Amino acid sequence: MTEKHNQNVTHSYSVHYPEHPERTSDPHYKDFNAFRRRTKDTAQCSVGLHHNDFSECSLDQPLELHHTHIEFSLQNGVDLKWLEVDYPGVSNPDTVGAWVESAENLTWLCQFHHRGAGGVHVAAASDYEAEKYVRGLISRKISENKE
Repeated sequence: MTEKHNQNVTHSYSVHYPEHPERTSDPHYKDFNAFRRRTKDTAQCSVGLHHNDFSECSLDQPLELHHTHIEFSLQNGVDLKWLEVDYPGVSNPDTVGAWVESAENLTWLCQFHHRGAGGVHVAAASDYEAEKYVRGLISRKISENKE
């Protein structure tokens, strides 16, 4: 049996963003803002909500909206046939931007689970998913490889 241990993990790769407009010129940004206004007062971090325990959430910071499936900056590179398989009716290139800014593609997260060490934008997908079930899996700072 492998003993309990800590392991520092570093990932390095290139993401190839397609050309995209600045967020300020996005005609659907109003939909994003409308969703934010409509839900912010009752919003909770979806990771904490998942297990009804917010003890690992950074609740001292404002919650943030995350584009769950397709980030705004990636919408021009989406293969609409692939997206259509999981989200029927989203294969129209003229309306995919509206879907990107819709409730179906938005999730509230605390800062730690969004952009922090345990965040969807930082942790490997398998680690991000596992932290929903393993308490204390990802820490906010690099630890020594000791118990």
